[in-house]
Amino acid sequence: MGTSRRGLSALTKSYEPGPIEDKWYAKWIEDGIFKADPRADKKPFSIVIPPPNVTGSLHLGHALDNTLQDILCRAKRMQGFKVLWMPGTDHAGIATQNVVERTLMAEGKNRHELGREAFVKRVWEWKEEYGSRIIGQLKKLGASCDWERERFTMDLGLSSAVRKVFVDLYKKGLIYRGKYLINWCPRCLTALSDLEVDHKELDGKFYSVKYIFADKDDSSGLTVMTTRPETILGDAAIAVHPRDERNRHLVGRNVIVPITGRVIPVIEDNMVDPEFGTGAVKITPAHDPNDFLVGQRHNLESIQVIDSRGIMSEEAGKYAGADRFEARELIVSDLRELGLLIDASDHRHSVGHCYRCNTVIEPYLSEQWFVRTKPLADADVAAVKAGDIRFIPEQWTSTYYQWMENIRDWCISRQLWWGHRIPAWYCDDCGGVIVSEEAPESCKCGSKNLRQDEDVLDTWFSSALWPFSTMGWPQSTETLEAFYPTTVLVTGFDIIFFWVARMIMMGIEFMKRPPFSHVYIHALVRDEHGQKMSKSKGNVIDPLDIIDRHGADALRLTLASLTLQGRDIFLSESRIETYRFFLNKLWNASRFALMNLDDAPDAIESPSVDDIRHMRLHDRWILARTSDVIKDMTDLIEGYFFGESARTMYDFVWGELCDWYLELSKPALRGDEGSDRKCVTQKILYSVFRDVLKLLHPIIPFSTEELWSAFAYGDDIIGRGEWPVPADYPGIETAKSDMDYIQGIIRAMRNLRAEVKLPPQQMAPMMSIRLEDESKNTLVRENSDLITLMAKVENVEISPFGSTKPPKSISAVTGEWEMFFPVGSLLDVEREIARIEDELGKLTRETDRIKGKLDNKNFVERAPAEVVEKERMALEESASRSLRLEENIASLRRG
Repeated sequence: MGTSRRGLSALTKSYEPGPIEDKWYAKWIEDGIFKADPRADKKPFSIVIPPPNVTGSLHLGHALDNTLQDILCRAKRMQGFKVLWMPGTDHAGIATQNVVERTLMAEGKNRHELGREAFVKRVWEWKEEYGSRIIGQLKKLGASCDWERERFTMDLGLSSAVRKVFVDLYKKGLIYRGKYLINWCPRCLTALSDLEVDHKELDGKFYSVKYIFADKDDSSGLTVMTTRPETILGDAAIAVHPRDERNRHLVGRNVIVPITGRVIPVIEDNMVDPEFGTGAVKITPAHDPNDFLVGQRHNLESIQVIDSRGIMSEEAGKYAGADRFEARELIVSDLRELGLLIDASDHRHSVGHCYRCNTVIEPYLSEQWFVRTKPLADADVAAVKAGDIRFIPEQWTSTYYQWMENIRDWCISRQLWWGHRIPAWYCDDCGGVIVSEEAPESCKCGSKNLRQDEDVLDTWFSSALWPFSTMGWPQSTETLEAFYPTTVLVTGFDIIFFWVARMIMMGIEFMKRPPFSHVYIHALVRDEHGQKMSKSKGNVIDPLDIIDRHGADALRLTLASLTLQGRDIFLSESRIETYRFFLNKLWNASRFALMNLDDAPDAIESPSVDDIRHMRLHDRWILARTSDVIKDMTDLIEGYFFGESARTMYDFVWGELCDWYLELSKPALRGDEGSDRKCVTQKILYSVFRDVLKLLHPIIPFSTEELWSAFAYGDDIIGRGEWPVPADYPGIETAKSDMDYIQGIIRAMRNLRAEVKLPPQQMAPMMSIRLEDESKNTLVRENSDLITLMAKVENVEISPFGSTKPPKSISAVTGEWEMFFPVGSLLDVEREIARIEDELGKLTRETDRIKGKLDNKNFVERAPAEVVEKERMALEESASRSLRLEENIASLRRG
């Protein structure tokens, strides 16, 4: 696939990503460069991919997440590590079952008609047909996973690991079954963990309801507030706070539940907020999580008045069969008729919704399986506090602590058919429960009348084992030995608790070590205005469309460049186009280099120490800067500073290599400076491009591979090349400060040209420099040809500081030099004076405006400090600019 001879003919005239990307990805797979060798005598670096849902299609979150992982993996391979990037997909219980059920609905069928076995078979068929779609899309992005190791959370090996973990935790008393109030989706008909509930602010009502005392001689009562009057039918008590002086005397009395006529007690409990409403709250153990706990403490009856489908149950009396929200309206109407509805005020409150189907969840009392998380969480927190796991950015550590230290038991059973079926069997004869990795033949009582639990495990249960189950656990494997624990997990903040925390729990519990050392949390990708992307807003950017139009490298470079630790990414297609321009720039610069290397020897050596004597300032400077960039890139990638690393390369390639060195090298490459200079310039060009392509390869792998091949740097592909190391040329460090000085002069000359609007291609006849530091005379004289080349000046006159100013000139002054640009022969001096005076007038008006704002005490005291400081800086800049314009007018008038 490579070329044995470098040359311009190896590159198309313009950068066209499509054919390049397809060609090189196929080559990488063919050559097996992504394969991880556990036996290699190298340091390990490993990452497990956050497994995308098998139902998924590549979105920008995936694109960002996998671009960052790929940058790390490609860099580490080049740095000499044995790298494992473990790929795979998640079976996504609720999501996948919903997709297949919708397909069945379109056919006029449902899963119950098919039966469990046939339905699960149908889901597997769907998975085989569509499940690899997102893997193909990750390959389009350039993901360098070891695809031969691709895993699925319901593979046989992973299923075995799931059963073993469940059984072991059960035996340790860390998994239990019990009746508990859980989050329930009446549409999906399954339990949801706390983390699977999306809370949304909705407009509702606060209903004040009167509960009459049960004493025959007392018709007064208590007023209680509720947002859910439909649950009144399940009330078991009224509670007040033990220290509530207003209500504590009521403890022990009884009240009548409105509509039902049931008599319930007034109790005391610390859960009650005495400042809320009347200080008395209704207790409905079957329909509120806090009330459930109160009910357990006081041995209250749990009356379930809403069933699993959100329909009022038989316990609801005349409201049985009504939808829960319909029942709310009916009950409110009846309360009003009975004179028991005191008030109904508007109230905005948080309401839980199913994260999958957006249905309002129902607190539901049912038999479920739970993980006792507190003992596991204690070990997790200890590992983070000990520094065994580090969150990046650091801000997520406190968030993690807060959640872990307030963790509740994890409901792991789901009322689905697709997923890991719970390995528990019930004996229909003696009622015994058998938890086992394999299906038991009989119960201890001898009965063979056994039935397996109908529920499946929460998807996140199997995902929690991902770092070690994918490597072969519970077997002892070479992969586990070589690559566990993994090095870093790269993921979004939205699944820290869904997934990250649970992986740490399981890793420490079963592997006795955390599953990773670092957790890099990247931010959200938002639209250019900072809005969350959604189909309803019409602001979604499809990464696959971007790849089709601009190429994967343009998308990768954009996402990497905009990734700053702790800050969301604001993305638009115009920003992607900007980074596509960079790829064009790199492409054209490479074509220029190849064109000027055409007559160089086939084997070009790197510049040697002996070559330094033939180097000029800009040659030494670009070598010194390349060494700096190599050091910076190594450190930035090691520290997960993706945005800084991408922008370091962007600025260096465009702003230094292309804008300065390539322009300055042209005379030598043309042969104007002799054969030795041409030879050493070609060596430098070849060497710098080699390092640049290597440094850029982890970020933009496709284009750098194509350019590497065109330069013919070797028979092997760039991904197998070694990461560059800084060159140590004696005496080149001073080149950076000297070049800064020369660049400062050139920029000042360019600014003076711009002042008088001299066309870019028109040569300026002369500019005069007065140097404060006479030691710089030699530096400027030796490089005056570079100055004239880059500033487009025919002649540079160097004079002592304070010499007579040339007539009819405009000037620029710093603490190091004065510069004058005689313009009398270039333009109409009177017209130029008039133009400057007009500009000065506008500037004076702007200065007055800023002064007025800063003289306004209210503005200075009330505006944000950064806004005030910005205005002060603008005033200083305006004053400095005004002074220069006045000096230029005076100079032009002096003639």
